[in-house]
Amino acid sequence: MNPSSCQLPISFSIEKLQNDLVTCETNLWTPHFNTYRYEGKWTSVSLRSQSGLETDILSFPDKEYKNTPLLDSCPYFKEIMDWFQCEKEAVRLLRLGPDSEIKEHVDNDTSYEDGFFRIHVPIITNSEVYFYVDQKLVPMKMGECWYANFQLPHSVQNKSSEPRIHLTLDCIRNEWSDALFAKMGFDIHYKPPTEYSDEVKKRMIEELSRNPSDINAALIAKLQSNLTV
Repeated sequence: MNPSSCQLPISFSIEKLQNDLVTCETNLWTPHFNTYRYEGKWTSVSLRSQSGLETDILSFPDKEYKNTPLLDSCPYFKEIMDWFQCEKEAVRLLRLGPDSEIKEHVDNDTSYEDGFFRIHVPIITNSEVYFYVDQKLVPMKMGECWYANFQLPHSVQNKSSEPRIHLTLDCIRNEWSDALFAKMGFDIHYKPPTEYSDEVKKRMIEELSRNPSDINAALIAKLQSNLTV
């Protein structure tokens, strides 16, 4: 099994990251749409979105994405995007306010094995921010570059008096990324088990029930029928 999180062998200039952030501070930060997932303040602004608007912070797979006008004013963010020699979907800044928490949850189809990888680059953070993936603390520091498997349960607590701001990039796996991840010790041929644990199934049911539809109802029924307890 591949690691639940991994630091990439590259780091970025904290000064340049924060300079581009200043440009974005004049834009409208949009509250995250998953309001049941957090307490406090969790907001975002898009550098790349489906509609091309900064306030469009939705992230769905297999959609067309385009750069927002804001990205033109952020040359270093664009440089970081270009470092990843692969297709990009949503690219956003995610701000978790002081004394705020993102509750533990799972994001479906967001592991490297699914052909997708989400990258986090901390721009502003501190030692009182606690980022957990699969109940393991991920010690992200400013300017570092991290991958995590968000198919696994994850949560964030900002217990400080300052906001935590990350640049996040949703990337599509390709030969370039396979070479990169193989160097980091990943088994790029690894296939996760098709059968999920009861804990993961229950989390998936909870996620699906938040967005009622005939398709989700059928998926929920199938998952419930496969629970062992």
